[in-house]
Amino acid sequence: MGDPFFREPAPLVQPEGVEFLLHLALWEPEIPPNTGNVARLCAATGVVLHLVGRLGFRLDDRSLKRAGLDYWEFVDLRTHATFADLEAIVGIDRIYCVEVPASRNYTQVAFRAGDCLIFGSESKGLPPEIRERYAARTIGIPMPTGKVRSLNLATSAGIVVYEAMRQLHGW
Repeated sequence: MGDPFFREPAPLVQPEGVEFLLHLALWEPEIPPNTGNVARLCAATGVVLHLVGRLGFRLDDRSLKRAGLDYWEFVDLRTHATFADLEAIVGIDRIYCVEVPASRNYTQVAFRAGDCLIFGSESKGLPPEIRERYAARTIGIPMPTGKVRSLNLATSAGIVVYEAMRQLHGW
């Protein structure tokens, strides 16, 4: 008999017909270490990493590589010149914008295999036209004290990715 306070984790199973469980997209990221840390998150979880638009660094940037450590070979990295290119790959009905402010909390979403979480740039977030188009699919992370405008990009990505993984795997 196991511990009554803990349950056994569900096995990691990729749903049939779904190429990737989740996609994580960064819109015009500016800070190499943030992107490197998100890449490490993607390597650990099997989430596809999409970099969209103009990057604030080169992909061979030393600090980007350092933040991702030696895990880059395990990252399925895809780059897209435009947001439309990303939409064509993942589907417009699978995109969730993670932004502040948002009318819905990330825990209120029933994530599905194949969903894409997109995070805006560190200084500007997502462009207004994307936010407007995806207003009904914009989610946020609550910050109860109200003393900060936003969380670090890599921290935010980790919070939402692991909630989606928890739901998809029944953890």
